[in-house]
Amino acid sequence: MPTFKYEAMDTSGSEVKDSVEAANEEEAQQKIRQMGYFATKITEVQSGKGKKKNKQGKRKKGQVFTLGGVSSKHLCTFTRQFSTLQDAGLPVLRSLRILEGQMKPGPLKNALIDVVDDVESGSTLSEAFAKHPKCFDRLYVNMVKAGEAGGALEVILKRLADFKEKSQSLKRRITGAMVYPVVVILVAVAILTFIMIYIIPKFEKIFKDFQMELPDMTKALMATSRWFVEYWYILPLFPLSFWLLIKLIRLSKTGNYAVDRVYLWIPVVGPLIEKTVVARTMRTLGTLVASGVPILEALSIVRETSTNAVFERMYQRVYESIREGDTIAQPLKESRLVDDMVVNMIDVGEETGDLDTMLYKIADVYDEEVNVMVESLISLLEPLMIVFLGLVIGSIVIALFLPLIKLLEGLSK
Repeated sequence: MPTFKYEAMDTSGSEVKDSVEAANEEEAQQKIRQMGYFATKITEVQSGKGKKKNKQGKRKKGQVFTLGGVSSKHLCTFTRQFSTLQDAGLPVLRSLRILEGQMKPGPLKNALIDVVDDVESGSTLSEAFAKHPKCFDRLYVNMVKAGEAGGALEVILKRLADFKEKSQSLKRRITGAMVYPVVVILVAVAILTFIMIYIIPKFEKIFKDFQMELPDMTKALMATSRWFVEYWYILPLFPLSFWLLIKLIRLSKTGNYAVDRVYLWIPVVGPLIEKTVVARTMRTLGTLVASGVPILEALSIVRETSTNAVFERMYQRVYESIREGDTIAQPLKESRLVDDMVVNMIDVGEETGDLDTMLYKIADVYDEEVNVMVESLISLLEPLMIVFLGLVIGSIVIALFLPLIKLLEGLSK
């Protein structure tokens, strides 16, 4: 039987670290609760024997070999369809079979085949989902668990579908907005590379035939062209090396925090990242709170899904504040990462007991601000790219025509 290491809190709020044997993570969590503890972190201790057994396991009928995880688009569609079927009054098992049957082969279909078998064998839906963390994350599993406990699974699934769709919409808008500048930059790089490798060497040959003394600007252009011709393969190594350097720095906690902090300091881009993270995490927290997930568990999930080490540290402080019986608003104010409006709205939400509504409103406001910032960024990038390309192309033209003008002047004398 697998062993799970856990971190938990007892009734007095003290932290407890130990291990427990259980068939799966859900059973481990139940055992921890029976001991009178509230689990904050559970990690399975993998054994070599267990891994070997998994490798030898055969795929079930309908399952195919896949690489990677489930796309957020497919998961979003599945959640909405599942929510609709539950709202129509269909049993959970029948709904899962319908969705599994109409789904194309892939990671999600593989997971659903196992989920159907587990539910049919008597497992709860949340327990079955928990066995596939690559498809259904902690947020998903905990919301389903809260829906099962409260007897309102169809309501929770609808809320989860709305959350997934809004998150997907925000991501799609940002990605879509960046397509235009990326395409323009790639085309510009391709054109400049073509000029450097094929056009300029022809001019250099002409100038050599006339044995002309070239201006410094033209000499520099010719030297750059020769470097392009000989070492063009080095150019892709620059962005690759930069990417690898960032990855290496991120291997340490300090380095990861430093990189994320630097990102937030970048003009225009930093505020966009900040507002995007706030919008996503506030909506996540609001969805979890509204679904009945305990606040400490909700904050733990939000902390793990924030995707930014600076915000992870902020939510860790909020987590510790709640554990000690304080408020959410105070550590948020001390972090100086969110606006006073966010702090005040959360403070009001805590006082009135309407925290989830306030969190949704904050997320909506920040979503709108992200849209405005993305549009402004694109509007700023367009003239900047035009000016930059104009300067580069203009410099090349001037550098090539200076010797030609000198040649024509010599011939006219």
